Amino acid sequence: MNEIEGWFAGRLPDDWFEGVPEVTIDRDEIVVVGTLTAPTVDKSDEGADQDGARAAESGRIKRWREDTRGKRMRIADEAQRRFGGKVAWGAVCGETREVFTNLSVPVMTRLRQPERRVLDTLVDGGVARSRSEALAWCVRLVGQHEDDWIGRLREAVAAVHEVRDDGPAAKS
Repeated sequence: MNEIEGWFAGRLPDDWFEGVPEVTIDRDEIVVVGTLTAPTVDKSDEGADQDGARAAESGRIKRWREDTRGKRMRIADEAQRRFGGKVAWGAVCGETREVFTNLSVPVMTRLRQPERRVLDTLVDGGVARSRSEALAWCVRLVGQHEDDWIGRLREAVAAVHEVRDDGPAAKS
């Protein structure tokens, strides 16, 4: 557990989530997602049960979001002053996951014609509305299909940072 994860684990009220929240950090944002207790739904009708369960889960997340708004904003302000990143919040309830008010950060890139043609094909095919949306779609698809590999790569990068931090201090 890193410093930011530890801080949130200690700072958040104990009754907000089941267990420790998931804290994801990048250069721009800290996303805190906790698990809420799933509501009990009538299981007499199997087909309607799925729709009813999803609606109940979404309703539970919405209620939590509204009930905790003031405290979440204060905690986010504290975290931003302390760690420098914007804080976004989310919740998981049963099979439903919602993240709210998270950043959409522009990323500049240069693409050659073959890559641009891929994006344009996605736009022309109605998969995306713009090259930007098509690129985001591609990134999500790679992340989804290469999740294990990306996870291993992140662990390796974290290990490199740990070794570098444990090494001798750089002399200027």
